[in-house]
Amino acid sequence: MTPTSNTDTPAGEKPVGPTSDQPTAQGWRRVLGVPSLVLLGLVYMVPLTIFSTYGIVVELTGGRLSAAYAVTLVVMLFTARSYGRMSQAFPFGGSAYTYATRSFGAGLGFMAGWSLLLDYLLLPMINYLLIGIYMEAAFPAIPAWVFMIVSIAAVTVLNILGITAIAKANFVVVGLQGLFIVLFVALGLSSITGAGTVNVWAPFTGVDGADGLSPIFAGSAILCLSYLGFDAVSTFAEETKDPKRNLPRGIMITTVLAGVIFLGLAYISHLVLPVSTFNDVDAAAIEVIGAAGGNLLVAFFTAAYIAGSLGSALTSQASVSRIIHSMGRSGVFPAALGKLHARFGTPVLPILLTSAVSLLAFVLDLLTISSLISFGALVAFSVVNLAVIKHYFIDEKARGARGVVHNLVLPAIGFALTVWLWTSLSGLSIGFGLAWAAVGLVWLAYMTRGFRRPAPQLDLKEA
Repeated sequence: MTPTSNTDTPAGEKPVGPTSDQPTAQGWRRVLGVPSLVLLGLVYMVPLTIFSTYGIVVELTGGRLSAAYAVTLVVMLFTARSYGRMSQAFPFGGSAYTYATRSFGAGLGFMAGWSLLLDYLLLPMINYLLIGIYMEAAFPAIPAWVFMIVSIAAVTVLNILGITAIAKANFVVVGLQGLFIVLFVALGLSSITGAGTVNVWAPFTGVDGADGLSPIFAGSAILCLSYLGFDAVSTFAEETKDPKRNLPRGIMITTVLAGVIFLGLAYISHLVLPVSTFNDVDAAAIEVIGAAGGNLLVAFFTAAYIAGSLGSALTSQASVSRIIHSMGRSGVFPAALGKLHARFGTPVLPILLTSAVSLLAFVLDLLTISSLISFGALVAFSVVNLAVIKHYFIDEKARGARGVVHNLVLPAIGFALTVWLWTSLSGLSIGFGLAWAAVGLVWLAYMTRGFRRPAPQLDLKEA
């Protein structure tokens, strides 16, 4: 599978879609090309995110983190491809909400969007929490909440100023993380070559005693959240030049590049410190980075990681504000949430709402937030894979030999793999997720007067 789009467009025919950088019917300006989309996705994913759960997954898999990442990449490629297919059919904002609404109707579309909303609302929050934790560790005299407040305020202002400001900030964030990655790889390889004989297969086979595939699959279920960036790319459809062509490319390139980065860092990290247990599992990344480059590299890692978390908060808040905007202009949420600011051309009220929700980072812990994100993400992934089958194979009747493969077999595999990851979720995450779904069902019943009226549908006007 390559990082390009698969379409049913005849060979040599350019996909039809908006290509102008003039405002869309809803006021968005089409300013994003493939490089900007990839940057948005990579910043959203945070290339250094492997160090967030490094110790946990290494211990779980017996030192086979690279193998777990390889499995996760395969699973995510199927789902990323389904997002690309649906973005060609419906190049509008709203992501899985848009695709489910057009494929299955407004009712199921709302429930898919509700699950996706949980995912996106909590992603900025978890970044603010990480910023507070790391900054407080670096400056113990200042409490974490101060850093969180400052971060929330800065991200809110940048998002209100508009997507161009975010894209420019992304270059700085990705550049800083890229510099750290280069230094870590160089110093890591230097320490590896100076250590004598090296088992190059150890990152996949693990340390002595590691056995069975179940631990690898369990680790893969945890790591699937690392790939949420390709989903974020799809929410910028209305600001993308020629979205039917560029969105699928941006989604697949983001997924592949992120997978290569994750695999490479995991591989070198294990060769630098080939162990499966740590003194402090939550701070295992510090042990690995310290072994590669000492305290100076650890300090640089802390700075790069915080910058990455800030960039991820920027992009994730931008994404969820656009989802809320789509729901607001369709009548699912109050109409005020569906309006753009006259001067900045951005959805100011959804941005402020997201910032207010992020204040819950002061009272929630990482485990709780992560569990909720897992549920929302996998619901969205499952729905989008099914939407490809419903739209292309059933509704459009694209059932030739090529159609069966692209419109039935591949998305069905993506759905099955996503459901398999779903079974690996903890009881806590499933319980919280079902509670959130129940709230959404009650809201849907209220909007439809006990399901006697049609559910509001998204405003899906193409430019």
